[in-house]
Amino acid sequence: MKATQVLMEEHQVILRVLKSLEAGADRLAAGQPIRSDFFLEAASFIKGFADGCHHKKEEGVLFVKMEQNGVQNQGGPIGMMLAEHEQGRVFTRGMHEAAQRWQSGDASAVGAIEANARNYVNLLRQHIYKEDMILFPMADRAIPSDQQEAVWQGFEHVEHEETGAGVHEKYLALAESLEIEVTSS
Repeated sequence: MKATQVLMEEHQVILRVLKSLEAGADRLAAGQPIRSDFFLEAASFIKGFADGCHHKKEEGVLFVKMEQNGVQNQGGPIGMMLAEHEQGRVFTRGMHEAAQRWQSGDASAVGAIEANARNYVNLLRQHIYKEDMILFPMADRAIPSDQQEAVWQGFEHVEHEETGAGVHEKYLALAESLEIEVTSS
């Protein structure tokens, strides 16, 4: 299995959370009950798993190896993905800050929660599609097979040294909890 397959499998977990986040935003827009903590927990998943683990593997390992093998960053596909990662961080911070304001009694923050949640969902769905269909096949072609082990080792380093043991499992459980919350009520 190629290292990019690991990233595509992680995309499937992220897509599950995007679906839950969209359902949460729908509830919020319809005036249906939903906890402010739902959005804080979704932001925690995004920051810890999507950004803290998954994007670290892309930015710190895969993209570096792609550049070393001739794939352009500035003005190229890697630069576009990095810009989208940063835009996702902006939406996540906005959702988190608005959810905190709502939790503190500021009802006017609901619109910002919904807008940031929807913007993040839309951005990441398109982003994941581009990575799965264009960037990862490009990486598989650009990175020679004798360098694939270095990518694996880099992913393992991120997984075990930078994010810590059990973190992956913690966020998988959180993804499931978010799904259950929006499908059970």
